[in-house]
Amino acid sequence: MRIALTLDRDATAREENDYISALMAVGFAREEIVLVPPGARADGDFDGIVLGGGCDVDPRRYGQQPRADARLELDTDRDDTDFALFEAAQRNGTPTLAICRGLQVANVALGGTLIQDLPSERPGPIGHETDEDKRKNKRQLDHAVRVEAGTRLSEIAAGSELVVNSRHHQAIDRMAPGLTVSATAPDGVIEAVESAEPWMLAVQWHPENLAASDDGSRRIFEEFARAVRRRVALPR
Repeated sequence: MRIALTLDRDATAREENDYISALMAVGFAREEIVLVPPGARADGDFDGIVLGGGCDVDPRRYGQQPRADARLELDTDRDDTDFALFEAAQRNGTPTLAICRGLQVANVALGGTLIQDLPSERPGPIGHETDEDKRKNKRQLDHAVRVEAGTRLSEIAAGSELVVNSRHHQAIDRMAPGLTVSATAPDGVIEAVESAEPWMLAVQWHPENLAASDDGSRRIFEEFARAVRRRVALPR
């Protein structure tokens, strides 16, 4: 079994992180988790992919020019790697868990667009973006999200609300065709989307930081693991 995990350059330089810990906690062995750094070409097939958080998606990927006031941090190598892996997963029916930036990659790859900078484009009462306190305490709970009834996420959450951490300044603007909204913040920002075939769950928050102590966050990884094992068990 092989699980691809994409992260920024500084994160892939470290051998352990909360993503790896959360994946190992639901039964994946460390040697089954392949860290794919920006610019790398991932060789071979994967049974699941996790698109982790990190830098911003280049607006040129969705037909826009970067705004001068959007405070963008771009890495074309990271974009190349994430988009290639996600598109291969879509072709091959590979289960995908997309987190924060990963949600944005998935939406753009499927034909959607992004708000380049929430504070300047759509200021509101919810503080979504990273500040110094959030950098220090990644387990800080910042706001609730409303979970849509009848979605996969509602089964995982076992209720209509989750309280989440929040470290992003971008968000979905126009949602891609084929995606279902599964959670929104009180200010209307889309916080989770999903698709049935191939299996995909994308969340705007960081459940990997919360999985050790929060049932809903742990169940996100458990459901991803079940989807991977179902795929592995299918005849090839």
